[in-house]
Amino acid sequence: MIDSDKFQNFVKRTFSFLVTEYGMTLDKEKINGNAFYDIQFRDKDKVISVSLENIENYFQVILFNLNNGQLPDYDDKTRTIHLTELNKKFLTALDKKEFEDNDRQFADIVTEDKTEKQILKSAKDLRLCLKQMNSKRGLPTT
Repeated sequence: MIDSDKFQNFVKRTFSFLVTEYGMTLDKEKINGNAFYDIQFRDKDKVISVSLENIENYFQVILFNLNNGQLPDYDDKTRTIHLTELNKKFLTALDKKEFEDNDRQFADIVTEDKTEKQILKSAKDLRLCLKQMNSKRGLPTT
């Protein structure tokens, strides 16, 4: 199990590209004991939630497309998009060079355990998906 401080620091570091490349702000940090951690990044159009249910080691990244500045219902599949769905839509079209270039952006991040590896992989995948989304000008719908 990863503790809350380590989770917060590692997520902020691995997802820092959301701030530096996409102008998002660190919006909320929610820590419920040692059971649930959530960090959210926001811009005017979307919120990206990075969360870990620590006891079950269930990690997820969700992109919420805001509706008039408000978060959509979790069940709204047109505005609540899990990273796995983004990966299916965008990562299959990429070539090896794009993955290699992306890997270089994260080369200085060292992982210590399975959870950190999972967080790092998600950050890499999300960065690639966002680059593709920007080039296509829009969010996918499911």
